Amino acid sequence: MTHLRTATLAATALLLLGTGIAGAQTKPKATRPGEPPAVEKKIYCWSEGGRKVCGDALPASAANSARTEISSRSGMTTSRVDRALTGSERSAAEQAAEVARQQAEALALQQRRDLAMVESYMTEADLRRAYGERTALLDETLKASKLGLSNLRLSLLALLRQAGDQELAGPVAKRLGKSIREQHGELLRQQQILVTQQQDRAALEHDLQDSLRRYRELKRDDAPAATTAAPVPKPAAAAG
Repeated sequence: MTHLRTATLAATALLLLGTGIAGAQTKPKATRPGEPPAVEKKIYCWSEGGRKVCGDALPASAANSARTEISSRSGMTTSRVDRALTGSERSAAEQAAEVARQQAEALALQQRRDLAMVESYMTEADLRRAYGERTALLDETLKASKLGLSNLRLSLLALLRQAGDQELAGPVAKRLGKSIREQHGELLRQQQILVTQQQDRAALEHDLQDSLRRYRELKRDDAPAATTAAPVPKPAAAAG
């Protein structure tokens, strides 16, 4: 009986020892202090030839494909990766990003200008006065350009009459013909300058109206909210 009990205890001990060893083999190895954490394995799933393919390694042929990454331990999706962009798509995305960046910079610059405008001009009249100085300068420039064009036309007409008189008597002198060509070229150049000045004058007027609109909006936004005064109660009538 004693030998049987001893054998039974030994078998039980071996069974428990075996269970402990098996548990130790399945338990993940603990990370020692100073060691990098173990990298969790992933399962990759992607489409290939119209069918879904999964594996624990991503082949080079699927590197640019859209894929889902799944944790091999939990079975949960950890991330989704979109497919790589083509050259034209990448170029279009870069252009869109550049346009967005430029628009953001322009908006920030406009906001700084608006803030400086509100701080520089206490009233709308001050803002109009500042634009009025630039407007007056451009108007004087336009007046001088128109006068110069008028003189050029008169001078060119005089040369043309002189050339007509010479043509009646014989060939036109080369020097006179050269003067006519040069005068005509200068007239065309001054006409183009006048067109540019008129465009600048119109742009300045548009800028003034736009600045006035933004100035009023900013002043309205900065104005304190109007408070409604509580009605003053009427004195009670004296009892008769």
